[in-house]
Amino acid sequence: MGLRQRDTEHHTYGDYVNWPEDVRYELIDGVAYLMAPAPTLEHQDIAGELYLQLRLALDDKPCRVYIAPVDVRLPKADEADELIDTVVQPDVLVVCDQGKLDRRGVRGGPDLVVEVLSPSTASHDHVKKRRVYERAGVREYWLVHPGDRMVTIYRLGTEGYGKPGVQELTGETPVGVLPDVSIRWDDLVSRLPAPED
Repeated sequence: MGLRQRDTEHHTYGDYVNWPEDVRYELIDGVAYLMAPAPTLEHQDIAGELYLQLRLALDDKPCRVYIAPVDVRLPKADEADELIDTVVQPDVLVVCDQGKLDRRGVRGGPDLVVEVLSPSTASHDHVKKRRVYERAGVREYWLVHPGDRMVTIYRLGTEGYGKPGVQELTGETPVGVLPDVSIRWDDLVSRLPAPED
């Protein structure tokens, strides 16, 4: 199941910033995708907990962590902002290069992106956004599967992302691009509602 497209036109960030603020879109290669309705409390709990753990772990480090909505503009070359045709809003992201931050958000690939999946966004995040993040040089991409209590982790290598790692949401998961930083799952998972059958 894919996300609904705004229309069949090719759009850029110049168009995007002039759209009404009451409806959120992401642009992928000029296609405007309507973002899913407000996320579930489970989604928000996971995203908030990951943000909190990363924020505390990075307190005395140069990397910065953000939680959606933050516009991440992903140019294909050195085009002006108004001509960029890919703008996404990851659930949680970490940027270590301060030169990528400005008042509009982030320009260029973050070091870490985390997407918390929902039934309406899972295929979009697994396929379209994975390709976009790989192309943009996002060094590590996590997809957290709340219902399955799993995390899929892509790490950027010389050949792109390659085969992902998959593990259960138990114990700790080290963040490969952030030395000495791990995500602890047990307390978070114990707070989540039981998965639906």
